[in-house]
Amino acid sequence: MCGLTGFVDFNKQSDKETVSKMTSVLHHRGPDDAGLDFFDQDSYSIGLGHKRLSILDLSALGHQPYHYEHLSMVYNGEIYNFKEVRAELEKLGETFVSDSDTEVIIKSFARKGLSCVEDFIGMFAISIWDKKEDKIYLIRDRAGVKPLYYYWKDNLLLFSSELKSFHEHPNFQKESDQDSVSLYLQYSYIPAPYTIFKNCWKLKPGHTLVVDLKNKDIKELKYWDVNDFYNKEKLNISEGEAIEELESIMKSAFDYRMVSDVPVGVFLSGGYDSSAVAALLQKDRTDQIHTFTIGFQEDDFNEAPYAKKVADYLGTKHTEYYCTPQEAVDIIPKLPDIYDEPFGDNSVIPTVLVSELARKHVTVALSADGGDEIFAGYPKFHMAQKYTQKLPAWSQYLLSRGMDLVNPKRLGIGNGMYNFNTRYDKIKNIWKNGTATEAMKIISQFHTDSEMKSLIEYDFNPKKTYFDGAPELMDHNDDLNKMLAIDYKTFLLDNNLTKVDRATMSVSLEGREPLLDHRIIEYVSQLPSNLKTKDGVDKYILKTIVHKHLPTELMERKKMGFVVPIMRWFKDDLKDLFIDYLNEDTIKKNGIFNAKRVLEMRDSFLNGKGENVQKLWHLLLFQMWKEKWD
Repeated sequence: MCGLTGFVDFNKQSDKETVSKMTSVLHHRGPDDAGLDFFDQDSYSIGLGHKRLSILDLSALGHQPYHYEHLSMVYNGEIYNFKEVRAELEKLGETFVSDSDTEVIIKSFARKGLSCVEDFIGMFAISIWDKKEDKIYLIRDRAGVKPLYYYWKDNLLLFSSELKSFHEHPNFQKESDQDSVSLYLQYSYIPAPYTIFKNCWKLKPGHTLVVDLKNKDIKELKYWDVNDFYNKEKLNISEGEAIEELESIMKSAFDYRMVSDVPVGVFLSGGYDSSAVAALLQKDRTDQIHTFTIGFQEDDFNEAPYAKKVADYLGTKHTEYYCTPQEAVDIIPKLPDIYDEPFGDNSVIPTVLVSELARKHVTVALSADGGDEIFAGYPKFHMAQKYTQKLPAWSQYLLSRGMDLVNPKRLGIGNGMYNFNTRYDKIKNIWKNGTATEAMKIISQFHTDSEMKSLIEYDFNPKKTYFDGAPELMDHNDDLNKMLAIDYKTFLLDNNLTKVDRATMSVSLEGREPLLDHRIIEYVSQLPSNLKTKDGVDKYILKTIVHKHLPTELMERKKMGFVVPIMRWFKDDLKDLFIDYLNEDTIKKNGIFNAKRVLEMRDSFLNGKGENVQKLWHLLLFQMWKEKWD
């Protein structure tokens, strides 16, 4: 795992010191080695920077930027099957001087060009400068496990693993994008391809940015899309055949994530996803895998006892740590630096803590993200179908129009009920639209469109995102499969993967995602929905596999999720943060939010009147981000 950065400056106003500064701020992503190169060409200057966390081939032979013939490369990630790819290249006459996947990537590109990524099983963000073709390529892995940002304005191209590098370039113009602020407030993250800044983008997963340096032409090319596999005809196989094949793919994917020259561990919550990873890895191993869990003193938020039972049953080497409100206080000021654009998932706190805990023992940790999005584990999928399928379309429409005529604040039933006004507005909007995919989009929002108009001081113009991708999915996909495809490209990508990448990298820990091996989603996307949800059981096929390795009674419990008790903390230990950052003077000075509305929300929550604390948390994190970066 590493960090990469660089620039192409057609104005030739950048120098070696510039790329050095852009690289230095990524030290946390790779403290073991650093490299940079600067080239002054006739019509442009180019800089490449790299920070290395040594995982494969710990020698200096894995140093980057890596040069081969007319190619120069910086790269972040892991190609888990690099030995097999290398063997195929050797058959073609290639020779190798190292045992690193870096050398395999660049020589594979030299042989096959962009099609080489089709051979890779892994996570990666790659930048390759081809001097002969006079082009630079930016490539992001299929699921988007590894981040890759780029900025293009006034003949200056910047790219990096994190936005903070751009601030080190003197010609980067950090203009906040108001529509992206709105996206953040609605979803708690900014969906790809947008970022918080104008002229700045997240490279889409499964895409390559090709920059022709002769004519400054920029194209984004797609090489993989999860929709293509959902759009294939569903497999006509028995349940037993599906289970056998899926378990085989999962075992291969999980074993690949253990390829390392440094110690590897597993984040274990005790839920089905992480337990599947731990169980299949510990199976047939004589050595104990190392598992890690963060717990809370508040019992209704605490998964640690369940994780310990799973660890004891499997016989892993288990480490757990209990988080206190004070430790949350200590982490919160670090969040704007770790997440250098507004990011509102409160589970970043335990994710950072479990990363710190794991880093004391291992250099690589496996996380089980993707299980809910692949196998249908979130309640929102059922909610979306329930709200849109229970009543005929005409009835839903009439009800929504009737709700338009009623002010929910005048309904006595809603007084003091948690988040009542928002839920009322969401149901109305769901019935007005009528489709399950749109219902999931609305359910995923923290603020409705009408609430946004009262919260922000500018015109709200919703941007098109992957949430609007239902028309790209063929009709043989039922509502559930359509929602799963969209969730894979939204919440999984820009919430969960961003959360884990930044948290692990903040402590120089490599995070790996075994459930996001592309072979798993390519197979499961072609399975019918009744193998994902069956007889009221979510994640049916995954749970069936887990029950082969862990007792059912050990696993069956209410889904909790990796969340923190912030409602309690912010009414007591963390109350002053709301008072300090969400005050009238600060809000008015920034000129983004309606100060009166923010104070109403803050005081309503502090007075125990059912306000959604997540909304206030998002505002707090935005204010803290703005204080540091804008």
